[in-house]
Amino acid sequence: MKVVEQIKQPIYSEMEQFEKEFFQSMKTNIPLLNRVVHFIVNRKGKQMRPMLILLVAKMLNENVVLTNKTLRAASIVELIHTATLVHDDVIDGSNIRRGFFSINALWKNKIAVLVGDYLLSKGLLLCIDNDDFDLLKIISVAIREISQGELLQIEKSRHIQYDENTYFEIIRQKTATLLSACCSMAASSINTSQSNISNMSKFGELIGMSFQIKDDLFDFGPTRIGKPTGIDIKEKKMTLPLIYVLNNVSKKDRKWLINTIKVHRRNAKKVRQIIDFVKQNGGLDYAVHKMNEYRNKAMEILIQYPANEYRDSLELMLNYVIERDH
Repeated sequence: MKVVEQIKQPIYSEMEQFEKEFFQSMKTNIPLLNRVVHFIVNRKGKQMRPMLILLVAKMLNENVVLTNKTLRAASIVELIHTATLVHDDVIDGSNIRRGFFSINALWKNKIAVLVGDYLLSKGLLLCIDNDDFDLLKIISVAIREISQGELLQIEKSRHIQYDENTYFEIIRQKTATLLSACCSMAASSINTSQSNISNMSKFGELIGMSFQIKDDLFDFGPTRIGKPTGIDIKEKKMTLPLIYVLNNVSKKDRKWLINTIKVHRRNAKKVRQIIDFVKQNGGLDYAVHKMNEYRNKAMEILIQYPANEYRDSLELMLNYVIERDH
């Protein structure tokens, strides 16, 4: 059995219910929009975020019958996440998403942007229409953070010199904040204590940090689906292995590295040289160490809760985040 299927096993029936609700929440009276939505639904990813929400809710109270509010929380997050992916593909000029053509490749940028806006508004309206103002507050903060993180990354990539603290703030905003929202929305949806909501918010953030560092490592390893090796270097996105090496080599090597990224980043041979240099100077080892640090901190929170099959699945998810190969 694949790891993702193992993670999903305790909430299999709830995930089926979620998928029905999610598809229903995306339906419209506009034929063009329905075609695009149908395309998105048929090419769904692993749906880790909805799984995270359902597992956290059940772990906190395994006897609770998941309410419509928890299932709505899963739909809200998936709508927002999908909207950000559609917008990201437009921003990055990417024509491939999960091995398929992206929305902007098939329907052009204007339609892709409008579809992303539609999904975003649907997610927020799901909260408002059902008076889920606690969920609305959590997801609105997450949307703000994601936008700020993207802009901060664009600003800093122009100079190729930001430090680790800036990097960690960027990935916290860009990636970790939505996973943090998943976990706090899950806790809030079952009316648990404020301390549980805070704990789960931190748990989700730590998963997100380790998840993004793992994504960084793919830039230096074998080609992954939808993201060739070295793509972050070509786009001047500063990943943790690169930042570590920039801050821990001689002035001469640092100058060479910055100049090569600025001037030759689209040259395949030069990109290979950068990757080899980063590996030889401990960049990957350092990133793996930091990734495991975040994972271990997340595990420390998890083991505070009584053992059950849902906690087991969350532990499995934590390990999957740092061991996955795509």
